[in-house]
Amino acid sequence: MKLSGANILLECLEREGVEVIFGYPGGQVIPIYDALYDNSKIRNILVRHEQGAAHAADGYARSTGKVGVCIATSGPGATNLVTGIATAYMDSAPIVAITGQVPTFMLGRDSFQEADITGITMPITKHNYLVKDIRDLPRVIKEAFHIAATGRPGPVLIDLAKDITVQTDKFKYPEKIDLPGYKPNYVGNTRQIKEAVEGIQKAERPLIYIGGGVVTSGAHAEIIKLAELIDAPVTPTLMGLTAIPGDHRLNIGMLGMHGTATANFAVCECDLLIAIGARFDDRVTGKIDAFAPKAKIIHIDIDPAEIGKNVRVDVPIVGDARMVLENLLEKLEPQKHPEWLKQIAAWQKEYPLRYEPHKLNPQRVIEEINAITKGDAIICTDVGQHQMWTAQFYKFTQPRSLISSGGLGTMGFGFPAAIGAQIGNPDRLVIDIAGDGSFQMNIQELGTAVANRIPVKVVIINNFYLGMVRQWQEFFFKKRYSATALDHNPDFVKIAEAFGAKGFKVTEIGQLRSALEKAFETPGPVVVDCHVEREENVLPMVPAGGAIHQMIGVNN
Repeated sequence: MKLSGANILLECLEREGVEVIFGYPGGQVIPIYDALYDNSKIRNILVRHEQGAAHAADGYARSTGKVGVCIATSGPGATNLVTGIATAYMDSAPIVAITGQVPTFMLGRDSFQEADITGITMPITKHNYLVKDIRDLPRVIKEAFHIAATGRPGPVLIDLAKDITVQTDKFKYPEKIDLPGYKPNYVGNTRQIKEAVEGIQKAERPLIYIGGGVVTSGAHAEIIKLAELIDAPVTPTLMGLTAIPGDHRLNIGMLGMHGTATANFAVCECDLLIAIGARFDDRVTGKIDAFAPKAKIIHIDIDPAEIGKNVRVDVPIVGDARMVLENLLEKLEPQKHPEWLKQIAAWQKEYPLRYEPHKLNPQRVIEEINAITKGDAIICTDVGQHQMWTAQFYKFTQPRSLISSGGLGTMGFGFPAAIGAQIGNPDRLVIDIAGDGSFQMNIQELGTAVANRIPVKVVIINNFYLGMVRQWQEFFFKKRYSATALDHNPDFVKIAEAFGAKGFKVTEIGQLRSALEKAFETPGPVVVDCHVEREENVLPMVPAGGAIHQMIGVNN
């Protein structure tokens, strides 16, 4: 039986296990949406902005480990996906973005709502396709999902000309994939693993540094086994926070620009740094010359392009984090490092994370959320101070429970990502910890949450500033607060109610606990507007380009 291109697309998505897509219709994707009208297996979540679709697909992917799917029409619909695609690319989130395109006979003529979306997204996708022949469609879709989900995951875009969606062809889904130039390596080199084992056995001050690759590979159990076997402290990046429980005795907290003093000092004093699924981002390393100056470095990563890109590496191992760790664990002998852990404990005692607990401070809000949820919630964040406070004060207990834009730092990410995470995890409590500036960037997605009865809880850390930029202005620009005051923020409770959601306002510390508990127990989407201390800063802080051990709030 022959099917239209639109129905072939949906049939292929079903074969790939897709149950939900996040999208927004338009002229060039009307045939696809017409086919969706009769489809009972794929749920379409109508977002209120295409950027929301991309972020929702991203949140769905990160929280479930499945490929997220978003769809938009040509021209502005496609370009509105770009920020979300770039966000997914920087953080290695597997999504497939499907865009409509003008008919093949109109390509290249500056037709109405035509944009070269494959050219635009080439630097921010693992791969992309422009489908101009209906016979290619099944192969393209199968390849796209394979590329997005394997190796180092990432976004793939399929641009689909409108005439292809209405043409008909016999449907046959390919059983195999033939991509000679794409062969990710999962198993580490035997010789290099042996060298790593020798280095670990000789180390006196080992430190395990883990990133998002550990979460992606599902290597959570292996990380804990490794740390306990070799008696080594663990410091995660923002993307790696959920790879080890926040209260584990060997977890010394996030490292880097807003990491704990203990983690940053440990990096500088360790004699062996075992980097796993991390890319030595500049927010982690600070001044390269001062990063891990005494350490031999082992780097395990599935992406060979990351090894040696930013820092020198003594033992490079290309492979999947979980598979390499399994191999390592078979060969390692137990170790003890009492003096090293004694030093770690001394730093933790001398340099704890501090704040004034008797005021309605942002840190207190995060700690109350942690206390109520006991670390067992999916936490999404936007970008800024509240993101860093979440990383510092929320003690995650479950893998894939922090959804946050790390590499691109995308304001407006958290709320639509939370919608995607909630769709993928209907039985979990999903909380978006938002900044007052970030939340307003995609506030319209309240309509999506209400219309689809998505019970996301939004907690706004409302300091009436673009807080992180204001902090930099305070420290480095003589408190010249240029364009960072948000004195005319709206009443977020009234906005929530206007959309049909519930809203609570917290202006005093005594209101905090009861408001949060009531919000988390209330069915449907809820917004909690917390008016916190306006000029609270995220500390410690390593100045841009500074050495990782030279932290504002610790050394001065």
